Amino acid sequence: MELDFTDASFDTKDFKPHEIEEIFEDPFAIRLIPDNERADGEVRFYLVGRTIGNRGLFLSFWTNGKKARVVASRELSDDENSYYDRKLAELK
Repeated sequence: MELDFTDASFDTKDFKPHEIEEIFEDPFAIRLIPDNERADGEVRFYLVGRTIGNRGLFLSFWTNGKKARVVASRELSDDENSYYDRKLAELK
């Protein structure tokens, strides 16, 4: 899947494009699908994962199946880090 960083609403100096790509490639990333529709009809997906350097990131993105556009990115909170660790432990 091709990632689109055009008009990114987050600072690409804080979150490098390669780190965001690593989250999409994280085999243990947790993909969440929202349970409600947006007014504009766009479906947003959420991704919780870690980079190769062990940096935890939360991403919000939309996709048409061929291209994904990251709408927002931020560091994981302590609770989200714990959630990721618990899910990872369940898989091992």
